[in-house]
Amino acid sequence: MTSQEFFDHGNLVSVLTTQPLGRALDYKAPEGGCHLGAFVEVPLGPRKVLGVVWGPGKGDYDINKIRHVIRVLDAAPMRAEMRSFLERAAAYTLTPMPAMLRLATRAPGLGDPPSMRKVYRRGASEPERMTDARRRVLQTLAEYGDLSFTLKELAEMAGVTSSVVKGLVGQGAVFEEDSPRDVPFQRMDPDLPSKELTEDQAVGAQALAEGVRAQTYGTTLLRGVTGSGKTEVYLEAIAAVLRAGRQALVLLPEIALTEQFFTRVQERFGAKPAEWHSGATMTERRRIWRMVGQGQAQLVIGARSALFLPFQNLGLIVVDEEHDTSYKQEEGVLYNARDMAVLRAAICGAQVVLASATPSLESWANAEAGKYRRLDLTSRFGPAVMPTMGAIDMRGEGLASDKWVSPTLQSEVSKRLEKGEQAMLFINRRGYAPITLCRACGHQIGCDDCDARMVEHRFLKRLVCHQCGESKPMPEACPSCDAVGKLAPVGPGVERLGEEATALWPDARIATLSSDMYGSARALKAEIAAISEGAADIIIGTQVVAKGHNFPNLTLVGVIDADLGLMGSDLRAAERTFQLMRQVAGRAGRAEAPGTALLQTYQPEHPVIRAILAGDEEAFWAAEAAERKQAGVPPYGRMAGIILSGPDVAQLFDAGNLLARQDGPLRAVGAQVFGPAPAPIARVRGRHRVRLLVKADKTAALQDALARWVGQLRLKGDLRIAVDIDPQSFY
Repeated sequence: MTSQEFFDHGNLVSVLTTQPLGRALDYKAPEGGCHLGAFVEVPLGPRKVLGVVWGPGKGDYDINKIRHVIRVLDAAPMRAEMRSFLERAAAYTLTPMPAMLRLATRAPGLGDPPSMRKVYRRGASEPERMTDARRRVLQTLAEYGDLSFTLKELAEMAGVTSSVVKGLVGQGAVFEEDSPRDVPFQRMDPDLPSKELTEDQAVGAQALAEGVRAQTYGTTLLRGVTGSGKTEVYLEAIAAVLRAGRQALVLLPEIALTEQFFTRVQERFGAKPAEWHSGATMTERRRIWRMVGQGQAQLVIGARSALFLPFQNLGLIVVDEEHDTSYKQEEGVLYNARDMAVLRAAICGAQVVLASATPSLESWANAEAGKYRRLDLTSRFGPAVMPTMGAIDMRGEGLASDKWVSPTLQSEVSKRLEKGEQAMLFINRRGYAPITLCRACGHQIGCDDCDARMVEHRFLKRLVCHQCGESKPMPEACPSCDAVGKLAPVGPGVERLGEEATALWPDARIATLSSDMYGSARALKAEIAAISEGAADIIIGTQVVAKGHNFPNLTLVGVIDADLGLMGSDLRAAERTFQLMRQVAGRAGRAEAPGTALLQTYQPEHPVIRAILAGDEEAFWAAEAAERKQAGVPPYGRMAGIILSGPDVAQLFDAGNLLARQDGPLRAVGAQVFGPAPAPIARVRGRHRVRLLVKADKTAALQDALARWVGQLRLKGDLRIAVDIDPQSFY
């Protein structure tokens, strides 16, 4: 420990807080001193706030007015590599440092001392008298399995008072026990037997393990057809990390839904990994944060925010389904976890594995350019073979306007049911119908706070805005003309498709899977596990079913509207349609019985549909890359989105036009400005939105230019500005 890394009592230290101040503040080191990177509590006005010692103080303030650090928290200091990662991520995304620090401290009670606590689990007895409140407590405990809760957490999650929980304790229906805070995670054994690997898998696993053993940075694109066993390959890379005494992180796009994955990890290493996502209790999040920082959590499986945990010795980051759009944070700090994973690994000398059956064009292009190594798994694991792909030309099906399953697809589903196999009907629309129309006056019911149509959710008996989450009861009369009985659903959603399937196959067990039809992610996870074990004959699903689930008895996938994603002007529309269709099709035929995927389309000659059917993914990527390169757009050019928002649309356009005229900093790096124009969704949560797009050459120093350009604007009143580097959506 050098003298620069420790500050004696009274020395000036620079403390970065989580408060939106835009800069670090000077404080005097507390009695006993503090290390660089120490988590501290400091006074800010009348409040006490969390901060991190970021370096020596500047001393540019009256020394007599500088206050002392209140105390150093009992947590491992933030490592230099983590501070560097936050600074570089902030610089890339043009995010203020306090906002980055908030991402890195998203655990409650970090300053609390270690102590015993009371926790609550499901007991062995049933209560003498069951009430709705008691039932909710027991359902919450059953839903979360072996997780334990504090009294406050359990009461809040069940929506009851603490006295209800205490009453159940008295009857033995709930156990109350003392538990130490923040216990280490059970050690994992990398030398437990692994599954027998195919030749493809063994070669891939060996290559990844060699990279891990080198303890240097490197990124590998692990491309394998659906069902090829990519998980088994990167589990061997994790085993190599554990043998080296380092830590591993696996990012998943839908972590709360992947029960099969957690089971497989536990089988392979003999212990459960740490599980970081929004479904984890606050108590568990605090434990994970602290144990990761002490090196007492070897493997973390997490959502994108797990990238900001304080790893002590990170050796591997796996980004599974790396093409998935949910890796892009679209609110607050706008970052892409896939790209930030590569940055973090480069700083700490770790390996990155980007795994996907249908890679993002960005990752494909980086592999083509030699920046990433590429490993291919070309065949399915075991006896499974890739599904047969086919198109159903809807122009010749003669389907009624209020029906969505073609006669051809009906016949194929019926054949599967006769054989005792499962079929899936896929549509990428939540709810019952995307539009509710008045047949008297033509009014379409929209959100009061957004420029978006409200979606009928018949299961909830409500209209829901998928933009802001606002909902209201389904009205009986038209809100525009007051006509009664004239409101009609237009178009299909997953619930309406389920209704049609029930009419077509009344004796079939039908399960409808959509993220908003279940009370929690764990309830949805339990339903998926049951379906995997044969609890349904027909699965109706949105894109939540496309993400890595394994249904062994599923032999037919029918895509209801394969053309849906091809509409609109998003530059990634073709890529995303291709990825989604291939991923959904990949659910079929993952065991012994061969699978078939049928796409209902009104455009069978469309290049994307033809590429999906042909299965020639390299040809698709090459053609898509050529188009993007010619247009100079990502990944062969750079883009940034600027969103101005506020209550006064005229003020927004004035500010946008002023910015567009003062584009000198951008012209200096060869960048172009388009706009201002109304954003495609021009009002969200009552705030109007105006968008500008910036396009630049791949090599342009865009961030510095953007910072100077946007810095010219003086925000007035309630006007806000957001800068989105590498936008993934353009809403």
